[in-house]
Amino acid sequence: MKQEKDYTYRSMRKEREYGYYWYSGAWSVARPILVGITVAVLVAGLLISGWNMLYGAFAAAVDPEDPGEYSFEIVSGQSLNRVAANLENEGLIRSKTVFKYYCDFAGMGQKIQTGTYALRKNMNMMEIADRLTTGDGNPLVRNITLIPGETVEDFAAKMAKAGVIENQAAFLELCRSGKDFSEYYYISDVLSSGTAAQRKYVLEGYLAPNTYEVYTSASAEDIIRKLLSQTEAVFPVEYQDRAEELGMTMDQAITLASLIEKEAKESDFAKVSAVFHNRLKAKMKLESDVTVHYITGIRKMALTSEDLKADSPYNTYRVTGLPVGPICNPSPKAIQAALYPDEQYTAENYLYFCAKEPESGELYFSRTLQEHEKAVAMYMPLWREFDESRGIQ
Repeated sequence: MKQEKDYTYRSMRKEREYGYYWYSGAWSVARPILVGITVAVLVAGLLISGWNMLYGAFAAAVDPEDPGEYSFEIVSGQSLNRVAANLENEGLIRSKTVFKYYCDFAGMGQKIQTGTYALRKNMNMMEIADRLTTGDGNPLVRNITLIPGETVEDFAAKMAKAGVIENQAAFLELCRSGKDFSEYYYISDVLSSGTAAQRKYVLEGYLAPNTYEVYTSASAEDIIRKLLSQTEAVFPVEYQDRAEELGMTMDQAITLASLIEKEAKESDFAKVSAVFHNRLKAKMKLESDVTVHYITGIRKMALTSEDLKADSPYNTYRVTGLPVGPICNPSPKAIQAALYPDEQYTAENYLYFCAKEPESGELYFSRTLQEHEKAVAMYMPLWREFDESRGIQ
């Protein structure tokens, strides 16, 4: 009997010990998991509480109960700092600093557009930033581009088509007479040179190619003045000194640059300039096809004898020296080439060039008339074929 009791006691003790060890083992596994979950919940709670606190303090709508619209204007030239400060001053955002950092981080800093916007105080900071970068305000400015080599007429037609100017004829008349822009010394020089009456447009050549930001309310006169003002920047004092050294006026340099712009790719500008300088020095006619193109308004590779006889002070097949004025608005690179011709081609007295295959834009340069005539005979069929492909006879 005693032995049975001892056995029963030992069995129960073993069961208790086994249960204890099982519970202890399970708890040792579960405890870190439960602790981790608890910590994660606490951290998440703190983060959410922290975010709500920060959002409420810096990014939330200034007045969620105010649905009214407030006019906010961004004008050209304002920095992100200024826009942010204005938003805060007008009570549309809570923090200009947070707004600026948010826009920078989100890549919106350079996308904020000029215009007048209807903003609400129940919009949060992100919604306001998004509105200002979509550009749905009434634009105050627009971009206009004058491409190197474009003529006054090209530019006027492009602006009229884009709705930048309402009256194309009025714009062209301003460019034709130039009298309203005599405050610019270079235009005054042209007007007093005695050649103004012979020119198709007094302002041809002086509208500096570039991309400009202009007010949508800008008049034709405002736009012209904006471009004329840039001409002085692309023809600095050192260029004036260089032109004088070459025995040229600013007008002559720009006229030569306009021929260079039309005749060649940028890589050949200085070489073409050398040919023209050599011909001017030798008192030869420039015989530049692009001057005939300016007269006829047609770009033709194979000029006919009738084309060459065009009676115009722009026709360098008839007049000796430069044409009466520029035939397009040249780039700064073309102006530089006009003043600094290729030294080797100048020294070796290159006097001729002609186009190779029309589509390539490459030129063939020659020193002698015999060599030039061989090149012309070689490439003439390609020029005629090119003209025919475009329906030009």
